[in-house]
Amino acid sequence: VGKRYLLTEDDIKLQEFQQMKVAIRNEVHGNKDPYFKSIKEKLKKNGMILKNELKNLLHLCQTSSDVELARKVIYRYHEQNGMSALHNFKFGPLFMRLCYELDLERPAVELIKDQNLRGFFSESTSFHILMTMLFKKGHFESALEVLVEMKKQGIPFNKETYLLAFAICYKLDNLESCKISAKLLEEAQLKGDTLPLRVFCFAVATALKQNDIAQAKFYCSQIMKTENKLYNNLKVLVQLRSGSLEEVIKTLEAAVEVDTPPFVKKIEFSEQVLATVREKMEENPDLSAKLGEVYTKLQASGRITVCTLEDMLFQIPSSKKIPAKLLHQKQLGCQTAKPLRSNLLL
Repeated sequence: VGKRYLLTEDDIKLQEFQQMKVAIRNEVHGNKDPYFKSIKEKLKKNGMILKNELKNLLHLCQTSSDVELARKVIYRYHEQNGMSALHNFKFGPLFMRLCYELDLERPAVELIKDQNLRGFFSESTSFHILMTMLFKKGHFESALEVLVEMKKQGIPFNKETYLLAFAICYKLDNLESCKISAKLLEEAQLKGDTLPLRVFCFAVATALKQNDIAQAKFYCSQIMKTENKLYNNLKVLVQLRSGSLEEVIKTLEAAVEVDTPPFVKKIEFSEQVLATVREKMEENPDLSAKLGEVYTKLQASGRITVCTLEDMLFQIPSSKKIPAKLLHQKQLGCQTAKPLRSNLLL
């Protein structure tokens, strides 16, 4: 399956950052050395670092040793200006975009956790970019640590934060992450935060992977937007794992009976989910025969997809009306997806 990117280009704004880098490089006629030299001099003489100097420096960095210098300058700048400067310009996301672009997670994690820089990363975007970078590399434990740090620093969570959090917990797939999911959901609901549909879907999938069917059922009941491919596939799995085999048939039949206008997306079922259903139904010849009939109808109406459940979890819905910019999978297309045998489906 294609690479998982948790936030869209809109959230990370990497392209914008790279365009700005080109513009600033042109200003120094492509030669950053004299500029870097003057900054090093300033550091030596304990001179005042100006906002624009730090801004330009971050845009001129091209290597990890450049970032090392930027790091020293950030400490000096923060020391000299403290909290007062932070209202003028947010350097946090800029530094994170730089680390994201150069694929440097270590300095990003170290700086965001450093007590001496408290307040420098004062907005959720910095944390989101870093969590996305760590997630992309499969470093889910580190991504969770960054989420915990964000909470510790009192940075308010928004829809993107919850989406990242639940995707991380889904990937970690252990009892601890299952508990974190439950706690976060409870806190969000107590605060009255509206959560994207996908957050609940991740919560259902995480509970299923942990074989906590009661919890999966509870999360499923919280989903209001039910005319949705992902929800219906999860619902089938929850019904299946609860032993409600007749209900599974009803859910599949209901999808066939819906007369979908041509411009509305049909509810599709994953071939992988249906294979799991078929396996479970084998013990019951009557239901197995019914499933065969429904399967044929689903196939005839183009309602079966090769997308796995995990593909669906990480797809950006085409509709931008759904709250929050949702998870993005680099489109290698679902066609290339190999069925994923996970304990989610067993």
